[in-house]
Parts: sequence; structure tokens; C-alpha cells
Amino acid sequence: MVEKEDPISEVAEDEEDYDEDEDEEEEEPPVTSQSRMRNDRERMEGLLRRMSSERVPLRVHDVIIKGNNKTKESLIEAEVQALKTVTSMQELLQAATIANARLQKLAIFDSVTVTLDSGPPDLPGTSNVIVEVVESKNRVTGDIGIFTKPEARSWSLESSLKLKNMLGHGDIWDGSLSYGWDQTSEISTGVALPRFMKLVNPVTARVSLLSQDWLKFSSYKEQALGLSLGLLSTRNHDLAYNLSWRTLTDPSQMACKSVRSQLGHNLLSHLKYTFKIDKRNSPLRPTRGFAFVSTSQLGGIFPDYRSVRFIRQEFDLRYALPLGFARAAINFGVAGGVIFPWGGGFVNTPVSLPDRFFLGGNSSPVCSLGGPTSLLGFKTRGLGPSEPRREVGEKAGDAGFDPSSERDFLGGDLAVTAFADLSFDLPLKVLRDSNIHGHAFACAGSLVKLTENSFRDLSFQKYRDSFRRSAGFGLIVPTKLFRMEVNYCYILRQHEHDRAKTGVQFSFSSPL
Repeated sequence: MVEKEDPISEVAEDEEDYDEDEDEEEEEPPVTSQSRMRNDRERMEGLLRRMSSERVPLRVHDVIIKGNNKTKESLIEAEVQALKTVTSMQELLQAATIANARLQKLAIFDSVTVTLDSGPPDLPGTSNVIVEVVESKNRVTGDIGIFTKPEARSWSLESSLKLKNMLGHGDIWDGSLSYGWDQTSEISTGVALPRFMKLVNPVTARVSLLSQDWLKFSSYKEQALGLSLGLLSTRNHDLAYNLSWRTLTDPSQMACKSVRSQLGHNLLSHLKYTFKIDKRNSPLRPTRGFAFVSTSQLGGIFPDYRSVRFIRQEFDLRYALPLGFARAAINFGVAGGVIFPWGGGFVNTPVSLPDRFFLGGNSSPVCSLGGPTSLLGFKTRGLGPSEPRREVGEKAGDAGFDPSSERDFLGGDLAVTAFADLSFDLPLKVLRDSNIHGHAFACAGSLVKLTENSFRDLSFQKYRDSFRRSAGFGLIVPTKLFRMEVNYCYILRQHEHDRAKTGVQFSFSSPL
């Protein structure tokens, strides 16, 4: 919100020519409230006409900050610094709008008002900027939700608690808890600072304890205690560092050879850089625009022999095309990723199991931006290279070995996915008002192994045959608490051991 209160009192004076002699002889008419309002309106109209036709020179004399009882004034000054360098009225209006948005983005104020006022009378062509903030009355916020994916027979309880601006530096402290039935549990706490010392970019730090039970898909459990630092965060660029100690165990004693070879402890130390452009009009139901994300990851920078070393590259490209009726739009997307170890003997070395690519899941790929993940109709980690589970010490030729028993899904080193999604409004007005809409989709994806010299056996024909495909239609119900999808998926192509299902499938996920 930007208010303008007579920034230049001299603009209208150029249009009036007073005769001093006549003023002395004739008595001035009394100034009424109506005439004053008319004069103010005329001066404002003259100012707007001048702004639209020419550049109006102006500089800021002072920036006055009000309402910051807890917040440090230096933080607000840093966010509105651009106001002090403007040289025209047009630049001032633009800078004031940007300053308002930057202060709102801190998420520590209930309201922000930027008012432009005229400068001191003895300094013509100047303006004062008044920045008035209303700090959040409730510094503690929290939420809780239960999300479920019936097709995977799993659910998760997620809750979070945030403390805002406790130190007055715009700091946000948060703690979160996520508990997933037979899948994932995570406890984490962190802090985010919009500015830290001389750095002009936000800085984040987070400590987490993660436990993942993948016994339904692969016979191992994963635990990781980690520290992540956000080093750079701008509109298009993010740079983060992660250090964690990870442990893989096999409580079932049924792991295949590829899983057993990686059980134990290892150190994960990596840098992650993300470049992102998102010009879509909505992240949940885009009807126009495009988005692109590229993620580069270098693992193993910590000098330790147990450090996991790999190079990982992902990209994701989206485009939404409006059709001009019933808010219908077609979304196209293609994503890919490759991971490879580095160091001595890297050609024969496998990539660490948890860091590989895994495809599947029943959440719409339209909402997931970042890399190859979703493939509707296939369960989470439900496709890709796999090996039969076996008892420790058994070999393929041992008596009693059953190759048709459960299998360990091992993920892949090269993943590619693509989709097309047609979204449209439904005929009933009550559904359109609630943004409940339908969609039809088609998906394809491939997951192959490259390490341990597997790339030597990969041909164009084998790679083409590695693609799985599905299609279907469904209903999407977005609410403030969750996003529900009811889809009918038809599996067009799958491999022998893939976990896929044709039929109606439900999904409840976070609304964001």
C-alpha cells in the first residue's frame, strides 16, 4: 500500500501566475473546504499529467520508521535502502512498492504502510518517506495435519511450531515433527535470518534426525543425523551445504547382495546449488507460463574415507498453455536426472543406495517441481531395477531359494519422466467457485542403472523398452487443510516386477 500526500508542492505553482499589484488591491475570497479540496485535486491532476508526460526530478530527504517496538531499526532500513537512491518521482513510487513487498515477505508484520510526504519547505524537490509497521501480536504459530495415501497404505502425522522475531532481527525459529506409518519419521529444528552480519542474503540453519523404514520396498532402514546450512538464497539462486552421519541397517536379514554390500555407516557431505525460474500464474493449477529448475549436487567434499562421493544433476521443465474455455489448460513437463560416483575406481563403484533416483507415487506431477519423481499409477519406489531378497549366506543356486519372493527395489542412476495434463472446470458453479476441477493425464518414465559397468550393456533398444507408461483422469479437490486427488489410472506399460495397479486411487497431500 503506497499513499501519496502532495510530494511536490511546487508542481502546481508553475501553472499559476499571480499579479502582485492586483492581489494588494483586491481582497482574496475566503478559502472554504470545498475550494481547498478542488485546489488539491487540481494540483494532483497536474502532477499526474506531468508524471505521465515527463520525468519529475525528486530525491528522498529522510526515511522515518514507526511502529517497530521489537524489530531492530537496522533490519527495516536495510530492506528499504533503495528508497534513498531514487532521483525521480517515478522511481520513488516503484521503490516504495518494492520496499513494501520486501517488508511483508519477512512474515513478522501484520501490516506495512509506506507513505510519501513532502520534504522540508526550504528543500524544494524533496520528499520524506514514512514507513509504518504493525508487528505481529502473536509471535507463536503452529499447525498440524494428517495426510494419507491409501494406494500406498501409509499415512503421516505432521506438525510444526514457529517462533517469530524473538531476537528482533526478523529471525524465525521453528521445530517440526513428521511421523509416517512404516515409512518416515523426522524431528528437526532450525532458524532463518533475513540478514546475518554483513551478508545481504538470507541465512538458514537446521538440525534434523531422520529415520526411514523402507522394508516394504527394500530390506533396509535408514537413520541420519544432519546439519544443513543455507548459504545463499535469492529469487533465482540457492546454495546450501549439508553434513550428516547416515546409518543403513537390515533388521529383516533378508537383503539382497546389492543392499548388504552398503549396510553400515557413512558420512554425507555435499554442496547443492539450485537455479529456478517460475513464470507460471499458479504453482498448484497453472494455466499459463513456464518454469525451469536445475539442481547440481556435489557429494563427498569432506576429507574422510567414509564420505559418500557422487555428482548429481537434475532438471525440470514445465510449460502451461491456456485453451481459452472453461479455464482449460494443457501442462507439459519433462524432467531428468543422472547420478554418478567420483574418485578412484568410480567406473566399478556403485552409487550409495539412498541417493539414487526412485520413481512412483500418486500425487499429480503438475505440483511437484524439481526433478523426476511422480509417475501416476505406480506406487512409491514401485519401479526400477530390483533383485530378489534372500537369507544371509544364500546364493542363487542354493536349494530352497525362491526367486519369486519379495524383491529389493534398488533405484537407478539415470531417470527421465514426462507428462501431459489437461485441467478444466466442471459444469456446476458451486464446484468452480471452490476450485474443484477435473483433469486427464498421460505419464511416462524410465529408470536404469549405469554404475558397475552397466552402461556398457545399455543400448538404444533397451533404453526405449525401459519406459513405463500410464494414463487416466480424475478429480482434484483443493482445500486449506489438504489437497485431495481421486484418479482412475490405467497402466499402459509396466515391467514384470513393477508395483503398479489399474483402478481408482486416492491421495491426500499438503495444500502447498
